[in-house]
Amino acid sequence: MKNIRLFILVALLTTSCKKNFLDVVPDNVATIDNAFTSKTEAEKYLFTCYGYLPNGYDPTYNVGLSASDEVFVLDPTSAIRSTNVLRMPYGDQNISNPIANFMTGDRDGLTCYKAIRDCNIFLENVSDQSKVPDLDIDTRERWVSEVQVLKAYFHFLMFRAYGPIPIIDKNLPISVPIEETYVKRQPVDSVVNYIANLLDEATLHLPNSIMNVSSELGRITKPAALGLKAKMLVTAASPLFNGNSDYTAFKNKDGQALFNPAYSAEKWQRAARACKEAIDLATAQGVQLYTFPAQTVPLSDVTMTQMSIRNAMSEPWNSELIWGSTSNITWACTFLQRCGIGQFDFDNAVASKTAGHPLMGPTIKMAKLFYTKNGVPIDEDKTLDFSNISTLRVANHDERFNIKEGETSARLNFDREPRYYADLGFDRGVWYMANSPSKSDENTFWLMARGSELSQSSPVPVCGFYMKKTVNWHMDWNTLTYPSYPYPEMRLADLYLLYAEALNEAQGPGGDVYEYINKVRARAGLQTVQSAWAQYSKNPDKYTTKEGMRAIIQRERAIELCFEGHRFWDLLRWKTAAQELSGNVTGWVVSGQTAELYYREVSFLARHFVAPRDYLWPIKEDDILKNPNLVQNPNW
Repeated sequence: MKNIRLFILVALLTTSCKKNFLDVVPDNVATIDNAFTSKTEAEKYLFTCYGYLPNGYDPTYNVGLSASDEVFVLDPTSAIRSTNVLRMPYGDQNISNPIANFMTGDRDGLTCYKAIRDCNIFLENVSDQSKVPDLDIDTRERWVSEVQVLKAYFHFLMFRAYGPIPIIDKNLPISVPIEETYVKRQPVDSVVNYIANLLDEATLHLPNSIMNVSSELGRITKPAALGLKAKMLVTAASPLFNGNSDYTAFKNKDGQALFNPAYSAEKWQRAARACKEAIDLATAQGVQLYTFPAQTVPLSDVTMTQMSIRNAMSEPWNSELIWGSTSNITWACTFLQRCGIGQFDFDNAVASKTAGHPLMGPTIKMAKLFYTKNGVPIDEDKTLDFSNISTLRVANHDERFNIKEGETSARLNFDREPRYYADLGFDRGVWYMANSPSKSDENTFWLMARGSELSQSSPVPVCGFYMKKTVNWHMDWNTLTYPSYPYPEMRLADLYLLYAEALNEAQGPGGDVYEYINKVRARAGLQTVQSAWAQYSKNPDKYTTKEGMRAIIQRERAIELCFEGHRFWDLLRWKTAAQELSGNVTGWVVSGQTAELYYREVSFLARHFVAPRDYLWPIKEDDILKNPNLVQNPNW
């Protein structure tokens, strides 16, 4: 009988390679033989491999959200949970106990190499036709393909954080000499090609869609695998990994270069082809940008557009979702929504119950990123003045679906695009929900967020904004009912924008570049890029150049995909994090009891991003010491 201890990941990357890491086993006996004696037991091991998927719902673990400039928590150690992920904006990354240690885990990190080891164990045994005798060939091939995608995904998660990583294609028997376990990091291009090839192999036996929706939602499909490949290749073609001279001297101990300093336009072409392939297959399976269906209750066109935007993320298994993660779906969805909901007023009566502890919330910087109602940045719109965002104004009748009529709010909250009102909860902002007391969007819920209106059990996020987008519209704050929905690992709008970006970098603006970004803008209730910039921008020709279109696409991603965990990684791969993740984090004075006192922009933290050091995460010092072939990332 082969005990699981006969297999190791590599000595360099784990201090507990002889420990039992099998999560689901028969009779609590963790053995390879028992795990693959039948289809039922093998399926448990399959779900073990899925169980390593990151918990994107929980912002206290989702680095892509918590470390970005989208949101902020003033006191992460006591406000929500003492996870060190929330300390990253404070400059606390280190080599002794790295924040979000994706390689070997520790307290807060995703243990990718542990996940890869279990994936390898599964692949070795299920690929063996003599194992799992009651497993039919079609199911066997599908399961193998699913785990190949998972294995590729865990490598990708480490690649985008650390760059060149050790590739663990197979597990080593524990009997090998210790020197053979001292693996080294592989060059960036080798890592990229390995992941791409693994995904290509996996797609051969994946279903195009999930047929058994009652039990298989969240399982990997061919469009999900192709979408992952597209995202990985766009990342690899981006400035951090494509022609980055910062790492010319970065080498293994044997002198092998880990970064190719030469820029390659072909990497963008390859990424564009992968994006289009993923889009075409997803479209053929009926995936389409989500639009809110007509309701039996009367709703304005304004609200209908907002609901299409909001529900693209939080409507369960909607038409836009390509890959949804169900890891800890119920609890984590609750947590994310509790970070997004607040105190409401209907006819001047505060709701009797409110969700607790919405302490993480968007920053003023995030609020500024959204366009004006004309579809251009607030500092580019030649027809609207946003030079003083604190100027007070009273909402009129025509604005009643966005801001409570007759209430005073700040200039920043007026004349904004539909996504601003769909995605952000703000003081005096309207917040339509399925249980609207008026049964419509007329005279519905609106947000009270000033000091005199607070209840201690439901404090306002420090910057004064809520992640409205993350709140399912069927949530009931009176009963604290939180409908679950899958976290969107990949949705169609993301793919559209990746394709537009890759094509712009490869060929320049025009054609499909405009078409696919305009598809996203149309769902958001905005006119085309060409029309908006030509009519309203101080830079009317911006969209006609590669550089100008690059800036437009990057901003479009920041807006469309806000609070979904993409921006932090985008800023790293674009090599713009040094500018965007430095400077002051600002918000409103939420203790202010009047509009005059509330709407004052104040600073809470001066962020510092050290370039080029912080573009690649540190490997834990203890792992470096254990493996003489492993080199640390530069400047750590």
